[in-house]
Amino acid sequence: MVAASDRNAVIFDLSSGEAGDAPEGRKLLTKRGKIRKKTLLLMDKAYEGDETRKLAWELGYCPVVPPKSNRKEPWIYDKRLYKSRNEVERLFRRIKRFRRVFTRYDKLDIIFVSFLLLALIVDNLFYVNTT
Repeated sequence: MVAASDRNAVIFDLSSGEAGDAPEGRKLLTKRGKIRKKTLLLMDKAYEGDETRKLAWELGYCPVVPPKSNRKEPWIYDKRLYKSRNEVERLFRRIKRFRRVFTRYDKLDIIFVSFLLLALIVDNLFYVNTT
């Protein structure tokens, strides 16, 4: 999932359980396409590979991701800004309150995606009514 904040999912896709995070993340970024205005892209270490960061730059994003500790040539990143990545984790936490999402109860992908969309809608409606 690519999220704009802790309230806004931009794009998501289902993948098989054994699929790696980085290749799936690159697919989502490619599907999202090039953007006009330089935008920060906060990612966790699963996406710190050269290929993912290069694609992010090409699409107009400025990736903010820490290098893994075993990198031979680590880069500098904004640690203060990286801490705000937890907003996306909060979105996942709220969505997983729905048992059907958390347990992946549905057998068919279309049913699961439909319920996931419903969970995102309910979450946004709840937010609007509490503010």
